[in-house]
Order: sequence, then C-alpha cells, then structure tokens
Amino acid sequence: MSIFKAYDVRGLVDSEITADFCFATGVAFARFLQLEREPGTVVIGEDMRPSSPIFADAFSAGITSQGLDVIRIGLASTDMLYFAAGKLNMPGAMFTASHNPAEYNGIKMCLSGARPIGKESGLLTIEKFVEQGSPIELRSVGVERSQNMLQEYVEHLLSLVDLSSMRSLKVVVDAGNGMAGYTAPAVFKGLNVEVVEMYFELDGTFPNHEANPIDPKNLQDLSKAVKKHKADIGLAFDGDADRCFLVDEKGELVNPSALTALIADRALASDPGSTIIYNLISSRSVREVVEENGGTAIRSRVGHSYIKKMMAETGAIFGGEHSGHFYFRDFWRADSGMLAALHALAALSESDGTLSELLHSYNRYSSSGEINSVVDDAQSVMSAIESHYLAIDGVSTDHLDGLTVESSDWWFNVRASNTEPLLRLNVEANSDALMKKVSAQVLALIGGK
Repeated sequence: MSIFKAYDVRGLVDSEITADFCFATGVAFARFLQLEREPGTVVIGEDMRPSSPIFADAFSAGITSQGLDVIRIGLASTDMLYFAAGKLNMPGAMFTASHNPAEYNGIKMCLSGARPIGKESGLLTIEKFVEQGSPIELRSVGVERSQNMLQEYVEHLLSLVDLSSMRSLKVVVDAGNGMAGYTAPAVFKGLNVEVVEMYFELDGTFPNHEANPIDPKNLQDLSKAVKKHKADIGLAFDGDADRCFLVDEKGELVNPSALTALIADRALASDPGSTIIYNLISSRSVREVVEENGGTAIRSRVGHSYIKKMMAETGAIFGGEHSGHFYFRDFWRADSGMLAALHALAALSESDGTLSELLHSYNRYSSSGEINSVVDDAQSVMSAIESHYLAIDGVSTDHLDGLTVESSDWWFNVRASNTEPLLRLNVEANSDALMKKVSAQVLALIGGK
C-alpha cells in the first residue's frame, strides 16, 4: 500500500484513506500492540482537518473491537500526542497529514513512552495485518473515554525551559491555520511576551497558505508582519505543530541548523559533556559548536525514527534536523516545535541584542537549501556522481544516507526521496560563490527535470 510511508500513514482523503481503512488500521494496530505486549490502552489525538474526527472515530472503534481501551485527547498538536503517550506511558495515534495540503490526511503511531513506529519498527507489520484482514473473534469490547491533556502539556513544556524572568519580547506567530492556533495561546498566555497572532483559526482547508514552513513562500506573510510590527522574532509552525521555523527581526529566515546549534549550546551549558545528535544535512557548524562546548556530536540519517533510536542508544540530551524537527531527551526523545520555540525565546531574552546578532556565531557557512530534481533512476545517478568525485584529490564519500561527498571547504549530500521519483541535493560551502559553483556542478551531473 503506497499510503504506508517510512514513518507514518498518509494519503488522499476518500480515495486512499477512508473510515473503513481507519477501522481496519485500528484493528491492525491493536493486534500489533498485543504482539508487542504493550499497555492495553491507546491514546488518540486529532488535528483540525475536517476528516480527522471521523477517521479517529473509526480507528478508535477498530481498537476497542479488539478489547483494548482508548483515551481520546481531542484536538492536539503531534507533540501533544507524544506528551500524552509519554506521560501516560501508553501507545498513541495522531490523525494528521502534517504539512501536506488539505486533501490529505494520515496517522502517526507510536509505542508507549512515545517510542517511534516506522517501517522497520512496526509499520510493515501493521500494513500486513491491514492487507490480510483480521479474524473475527468473540471478545469483550474496550472502553473509550475522553481526557483533556492541554494544560498538563503546557506545564511540562514550561518546566523544561526557565522563562520566569524573561525580558519583554514581541513575537509574531504564524500558526498557518494549524494546531499551533490551539496550543500557542495556552503556552504563551503566562509569559512576558506580546503575541501578534496570524492565522490562528483552526481550518484544515488552509485558506491563507499551506502549513509548510520549509517552503519559503509560506513564510512571506510572517516576514512582512515581523517587519511591520517591529517584532523581536517570528515563529512559523507546520500543520500539526511538531516543527517550528524562525524568522529574525529583519524578516529573514533563520537557518534551522543555527537553531540546532543554539539549542545544543544551551543543552550543554545545563548538562556538560552530553551527547547531541544531528542529521547529516545539518551544517558543519552544529558539530563544531557541540565540540567547542565539550559535547559529543553524533551524525544521524535523516528521519525521526533514526534520531530517536540513536538518542535512546547514546543517552543524547538533544537532537536536531535541518527540516525543523527538534528532539529532547526530557520530552521522551520526541520532537516538539513548541519546545524549540521556547528555547529560542529564552536565549533571546537572556541576550542583550537581536536574534540575528544572537545567531551570528552559529551561521558559519553558506548552504543551498534542499534542491529537488526528478530522475528516473536515482541509484545510477548517485553512482555516476560518486565516480566523478572520487577521481578528485582530497574528496571523500560515505553512504550513511544516500551519498555524501566531502572536501575541506565544501560538502554535499544527495538522497532519493522515499515517496517520489526525486533526488534531493543539499550543498554547503565556506563561501556563497563556492556553494553556488558546487551546486551547479552536481546539478549538471544529476541532469533531471
């Protein structure tokens, strides 16, 4: 089934994801949890898409048909669902398609303690159970009940970042009509911040722009608003609010690697000598900052299940991805855009200057951002690229995730998309001119469309 992706379930509403499918997936998830000897209660959250409560109802019916109980937490951000699964120590399911357009929906599932479920850790089994169907067994039906977790979620976040004596800040928040419109008011109401709200109305049709802040066009409104209101910082969340992107006081996008380095710096100040995980398309500056501050930096593949697994294995205090996902040991190693935003606010409050000044020391290189090319055979293209660069002195390669090619003053990574016929290129270099030169050279080798 193409809607079972690497880390979650995602597809078009009605044609790919239906109430019947969600019931069958609920049954399959329950069977999987019983195999895993997981607790017998599942926490379910849902975003603001019109189909989410319908699909959550069907999924819950599938779960309870197998004798397991359900706790419905209602409207939630994905990190709020992870909080509930961690705090209650129960498996969970979140109905969301994250940053995808309005016609999509999906399911993110986790084990108790917010431990991730991906293709290699359960999704293939759940998919197989859905395809096979489940035998009808006479058993007692489980019980569904509701529990509001919003206030506990807020209190936990605020217990992890000291904002008690912060200086007054003006913050523009673009919720993109997504779940941050529900969680942000509860988080910010007790803080010394003046919040300028943008698109806080929960609307899964996304009438203003797609809730996908990794695409620069979706940050244009925020950038203008920060400059108009002379704000200190702008925050943009994706649809399920598990990712956060920053805009500085000039209205310019903050490189997510700079935010990773900033939070790593703060984490190491509070827990010296700790381990920090960063994914392999993060800036070299992340590793440098971690090592300069006495920490251990470990490079990871792209993807939350890899980072969370590595954090568990190494005891890492924090992990960051260039895509705007930030993971915290004290948040059950789950990703939270809101917690990342609170760290940024705390750091800005503790500094005397602007956000751009605060981040200057973390912005050491020039990066291309992700460049996508349509290719027919990603593996053969990557092989040709590797052959070309291995003939050049001083160049090394590795295959941790796709192909990474590295020189002393530049590096790039090419990875095949999990879901589309795309090759994804990220380039970083010591100067803007060199970054553009290397990008052009690699794109010429890729060909593509």
